[in-house]
Amino acid sequence: MDKALETMIKNMPEKTGKSLDEWKTILKSKAFSKHSEGVKFLKTEHGVTHGFANTIVTLSKDENNSPDDLVTTQYSGKESLIPIYDSLISVVKKLGDDVTITPKKASVSIIRKKQFVLIKPATKTRIDLGFKLKEKPIGDRLESSGPFGSMCTHRVKLSTTDEVDGELIGWITEAYEKAG
Repeated sequence: MDKALETMIKNMPEKTGKSLDEWKTILKSKAFSKHSEGVKFLKTEHGVTHGFANTIVTLSKDENNSPDDLVTTQYSGKESLIPIYDSLISVVKKLGDDVTITPKKASVSIIRKKQFVLIKPATKTRIDLGFKLKEKPIGDRLESSGPFGSMCTHRVKLSTTDEVDGELIGWITEAYEKAG
């Protein structure tokens, strides 16, 4: 399990008033057809922040799926993209101790106080990296959010580890700083 996720789970009782197991019990008593409904329930009914609510719902969905299992499933048949994913994770882990890496079924959310980057294996040959960079101009490489919709403001398409370069790291760092 990712160290940041372990820390988040450890801090959950202090920050939310309940342990992960207690939150899982609460969620089992409800039936949500969408991930977002569970997150909204925790935020509105229990005052849980978005990052914790998202993590609780994600980890409650399938007790048998660890975060590592979720990532492995995302890259099944797309193994050539794993070095790009690993390179991105290495970059975000260096940003600060307040970064949480939250794998979901189809993507991985990178969260500070709020999500600032989203990593998604889009095709067998490409990762789409979504950003929250409000007011940043769109360019040739830093595109509009595309399929990410309102979850992100921008997207960069990555096909090789060489594309995890200084310019991209700069955008990741800027998104991290804006999420603080």
